[in-house]
Amino acid sequence: MSRSDDILRLHRLAHTGGSAGLLAWLTTRLGGWAGVVDADRAHGSGSGHAPGTGRVLGTGRAPGSAQVPESALRGAAEMGARGLRSAALEGEDSATLLFALDDRRALAAVLPLRHHPEAATLLADAAVPLALVLRAEEGARREERAALAESRAREAVLHLLMNGRLSTARQIAEALGPSLPDPMRMYVVECRTGQRGEVARLCAELTGGRAWTVRCPVYVRHLIVLVPAGPAAAPADDDPLAGALVGVAGDAVVGVSAEAALREAPAAYTQAFHALAVARGRGERHARFGPGPELALAAHGAGAGWAAALLAPLHGHEPKRAQDPGAQELRATAHAWLNFTSHATRLLKIHRNTLAARLGLVEALLGLDLARLADQSALSLALRLTPGGSGAGADAHGAAAGLDEVLRDPRLTDWARAHLRPLTGPDAPPGARATVRVWLDHDAQLGPAAAALGISVPGARKRLTRVEALLERSLLQSPSARHDLWLAHRAEELAGDTLSKRDESC
Repeated sequence: MSRSDDILRLHRLAHTGGSAGLLAWLTTRLGGWAGVVDADRAHGSGSGHAPGTGRVLGTGRAPGSAQVPESALRGAAEMGARGLRSAALEGEDSATLLFALDDRRALAAVLPLRHHPEAATLLADAAVPLALVLRAEEGARREERAALAESRAREAVLHLLMNGRLSTARQIAEALGPSLPDPMRMYVVECRTGQRGEVARLCAELTGGRAWTVRCPVYVRHLIVLVPAGPAAAPADDDPLAGALVGVAGDAVVGVSAEAALREAPAAYTQAFHALAVARGRGERHARFGPGPELALAAHGAGAGWAAALLAPLHGHEPKRAQDPGAQELRATAHAWLNFTSHATRLLKIHRNTLAARLGLVEALLGLDLARLADQSALSLALRLTPGGSGAGADAHGAAAGLDEVLRDPRLTDWARAHLRPLTGPDAPPGARATVRVWLDHDAQLGPAAAALGISVPGARKRLTRVEALLERSLLQSPSARHDLWLAHRAEELAGDTLSKRDESC
């Protein structure tokens, strides 16, 4: 093989195989050890057998952390000390050839004494493309680290928003750009993971760079987008941005929240998620959250004091050790688990055992059993009624009230009836109300509910999927409307009891 053939092969490998492929070919071509030696770190990387170690360095990633021959390290150190660009060391049974790649690294080869006669020329020819490809690979790694850091910072902003820490969220968002929109609409885009970058770029282009995007830390196919609310909202069935986003791919689906203030980001996310469940069944593949009364608004007057009293032990909790979770961490853990169940570990970046331990502490502090849907629903409502984690607004009457007393409030009765009306409306499938009732009575567990209904689990899932379209709410995938449904049923039951007692007294 001629020198020109070798040079052509080296440049091809630099483009196709990177540094690992180039070093592996040099090792085979020369019949010895070849690698990149970093004199400052006293280690190198390459491919081949390291004399005296018997270790095969097969990864080919440079620079790495594998042991390299002592002669290569010594030669690189001497080159650096003397400012040399090349060196050759001869031992008892091997020769070490080195060529500088930059100020600290060298391409080294440890070969038998009777080695290839053109070895020095081949290594000199390899040094230039190898140096270039190493710089390109380092640049790519720096870019990956920067992208990962930005992604995690954006997740942190989302986490802060969901826990009412608006000031800190705004500060971090300002550094990342653009500013968080307020008021805004929240879009949840479901697409293939490889398309999320394209969706984000399209959002920026169509909103003049004002859309704030973050990859969902829980669902890998979801992208969350905060878009400034325009002076005149587009019709729900004619959202230009949502229409453009579903055009990115044939299987993309978009859910859109109602217009909301930034402090209402948790509710806006839930709305967009519910709209996403509706959009999956529509031909246009996008939907906006349907109009309807908000539970937190209806319950605030009657329930703020009760919520503050219920959560007081949690908000007043002080950890015994510095590494133990404080009140804010426990509150965030409870909120994440209620929304995402076991997937909360992805959002919080904690182990499942840590999640279980924190939830156990929340149960102990509040006297709740979070395996029961009733207690989950009470905690969900209390957290929504105290968005800042504060007990402000509590009064003696509110503190003494129980959940049932809160749900007896006429405003909650009206909300419950409006919330449940679609289940018995003209468009409701037969048995919709009974199916939901049984599902709630079995703590929203599909298996036990199916057994109680006398149908298969897939059959129960199909029934609830039809109810999702009817209510325009997600039931089977979290965040689920199961807590609101339980509260609505309980409020309606209590209203019925009140009417019965009134009839008896008459």
